[in-house]
Amino acid sequence: MSGARVVARGWGWRHAGRRRWAVQDLDLDLVPGQRILLLGASGAGKSTLLRGLAGVLGDAEDGEATGDLLVDGEQPARVRGRAGLVLQDPDAQVILARVGDDVAFACENLGVPAGEIWPRVEESLDAVGLSVPLDHSTSHLSGGQKQRLALAGILAMRPGLLLLDEPTANLDPPGAVAVRDAVLSAADRTGATLVVVEHRVELWADAVDRVIVLAAGGGVLADGSPEAVFREQAAELAAAGVWLPGAHVGFERKGGCSASSEVLLRGESLAVGRRAFGARSAEVVASGIDLSVTAGRVLAITGDNGAGKSTLALTLAGLLPAASGRVLADEPLRAGRGADPLRWSARDLLTRIGTVFQSPEHQLLTTRVRAELEVGPRALGLDATEITTRVDDLLDRLRLTHLAAVNPYTLSGGEKRRLTVAATLATRPRMLVLDEPTYGQDARTWRELAGLIDDVRHEGTAVVMVTHDRMLVDAIADAEYPLVGAAA
Repeated sequence: MSGARVVARGWGWRHAGRRRWAVQDLDLDLVPGQRILLLGASGAGKSTLLRGLAGVLGDAEDGEATGDLLVDGEQPARVRGRAGLVLQDPDAQVILARVGDDVAFACENLGVPAGEIWPRVEESLDAVGLSVPLDHSTSHLSGGQKQRLALAGILAMRPGLLLLDEPTANLDPPGAVAVRDAVLSAADRTGATLVVVEHRVELWADAVDRVIVLAAGGGVLADGSPEAVFREQAAELAAAGVWLPGAHVGFERKGGCSASSEVLLRGESLAVGRRAFGARSAEVVASGIDLSVTAGRVLAITGDNGAGKSTLALTLAGLLPAASGRVLADEPLRAGRGADPLRWSARDLLTRIGTVFQSPEHQLLTTRVRAELEVGPRALGLDATEITTRVDDLLDRLRLTHLAAVNPYTLSGGEKRRLTVAATLATRPRMLVLDEPTYGQDARTWRELAGLIDDVRHEGTAVVMVTHDRMLVDAIADAEYPLVGAAA
């Protein structure tokens, strides 16, 4: 199958109810078989463009379009099988209960002959490095494994237009390289046109033919070969918050801590596991865990995909039961409550342990950004003046003020991440648990998020963060706990 051609002429898209255009005045011509790295500041419209090319933006009730966007001369919605899209949120693409069935799903819908489907499934799973049985439960996969699963399903389709939205964001470094190589191999084999959105610029810079940078205000900020764009427009791109190969963000951590370094939470002989829907017991993914969480310090939990990092984080946060061992809150954190956070009420957790999930969509509750930030403070019974003060400060610090009246579900992935971090901080918990906090951030918002985490750490909050972001660990972590999963 040959690669698809993409043409945009004055194309734009605005979500229903939003004043600001997600993409506007876009003119592009993508040559069949070309490999394109699509960059831009957080909120510049990268994900919107990919969804538009895949034909999944919706109709007039979902938003307003201008100009033309064509795939092989057709409206994208009319040739949906021609494009394969890996979404920013891998959970959103898990459809069926078993890994093999999930990968086969798109092929079956495209009418691929039955005899071809399962060889494609096995080939695609092998290509992305997802080494689990075909009947393995998709609910037992980690976030990074689900990302590989979604990519395998797309590769099995063999589309003419391969669209990838942050395909390595939740992957460990070796996994990111393996996935990149699998994508490039598939593009070589099929001749597909490749468009990838990725903040790990150095991972793709030498593997693409062209770099296109979307301007935040509409149109294109830069377009050319990687060498020309990164050499000739480096200063302009850096000012716009675009990541550059090998760039350092220049973040400087605050010294010391305004609070005493008291232990707030301990895990003792802890084993953690995932429980599939309807299962009586959890599948242990990591065990033998002994750690402590200290006020005014940042603990980074690192490790390979599938090691159980997110499961450990949710267990420490009082949201999942331990498979064995104990999670114990010391008196400075429990403040008169029992020692096991799992037994605390939701209201108790609000001011004690705040959690930001790996998938932002899993904790959005309202239809307006401002209202989202008000949920926690209102539950605490704070007065209107205090709520407004807290919310306004967080909106300003995380560059969300202009989005205060917007539906959170229409935000970009990076904007949703900042919103969920802000919503958790609105109740000022003593301990903060963050799962991939810098996912989807441009260089500027990365600095702001890292600065915000460092600020709350400096003020005495204990921070536990799950991350593959080595730069973040090096910049703000006081200690690192490399988790080794049960399968290792």
